[in-house]
Amino acid sequence: MASLGDLLRDWHQGAEAVARGDWDCALRLFSSISEPPARVSFNVGCVHLLAGDPEAALRAFDQALTKDACLAVGFLQRGVANFQLERFQEALSDFQRTLAQLRDNTAIDYTQLGLRFKLQAWEVLFNVAVVQSQLGLWAEAACSLGDAISKVPEGARNDLDIALGQVQKQVPLQPRQVPRGEVFRPHRRHVEHLEPVDFLGKAKVLASALPADSHRVAPPQPQALDVRGEARPRAATRVPTGSTLASRFLQGCWQPGAPALALLRSPPAQGYQDPSEDGRWVPLSGEEALQRAWRDAAGPGGLRLQCRGVGGRPVLYQVVAQHVYSAQRAEDLALQPGDTVDVLCEVDQAWLEGHCDGHIGIFPKSFTVPAARRA
Repeated sequence: MASLGDLLRDWHQGAEAVARGDWDCALRLFSSISEPPARVSFNVGCVHLLAGDPEAALRAFDQALTKDACLAVGFLQRGVANFQLERFQEALSDFQRTLAQLRDNTAIDYTQLGLRFKLQAWEVLFNVAVVQSQLGLWAEAACSLGDAISKVPEGARNDLDIALGQVQKQVPLQPRQVPRGEVFRPHRRHVEHLEPVDFLGKAKVLASALPADSHRVAPPQPQALDVRGEARPRAATRVPTGSTLASRFLQGCWQPGAPALALLRSPPAQGYQDPSEDGRWVPLSGEEALQRAWRDAAGPGGLRLQCRGVGGRPVLYQVVAQHVYSAQRAEDLALQPGDTVDVLCEVDQAWLEGHCDGHIGIFPKSFTVPAARRA
């Protein structure tokens, strides 16, 4: 099963292909998503319309509306596909269902969902008139245009007046649709986190602070994270010894002048190798363990830390689910009360992205509480 990152990457690259007019590339990328959400299926339909294949577009819009029966813009675009196939009764039904989803509102703005398009009630009424004109229902078409004129902003009134004149002359019209090249895009914040984050940074050695025998100690190495997306340690980082510890540590994880236990208290630090206990790994689960780890760091062997990451990304902190959350879309993370979730990204004030039981997805922040540090 493809990860959330793979889905977002193909979705984003597919939208970029649409923007540059590469329909084949866009379809290949969108179609590579094994269980596409409704918005991706909608995108496939839009690209098929642009490529001149309304039959394939119709199938894609059917799939989108099966997954999201409230997607008003999906009914609009399916109506356009039916119109191009000369299925005028089906097109009329789709445009009427679009109006029903508007629920007497003048518009639905899809910008926050990733589609730069505002669905206007007057445009849907215009499309109803278009189909009625094709069916020879000229009086009904004129009536629908009259309703559209009553809802249209001043700037677009002239276009409807012209259309009304054409209907009165019994000249057929063409439907309005989503602007060419506009499709649903994934959330910008999701796209920004597609690439792995090296939260430990690069190794840095300040020569002026090294003792005379510093050539005997190997320089620290950046943490190797588990790129398979497993929430378990992959490698260890050696902490140098002695009074030079603060000046020789990994830049970005601990810098000179920072509190002495800053790294050991950080979320990625999960445990350390106890030199006095046959090399067993000891969890960093309380203040006593932190102080003991710090004392061991001053020994001749230094200290080896276990750090955790998910898919090359740092774990910011953990939360515990308080309520059941059922996944609504492919990008969601289902939760059960008591689930501990590794938070990877704060999407916005209401949503978090996290990892739980091998799955990565987004979930509502209000369903969780911060996980208390173990005593």
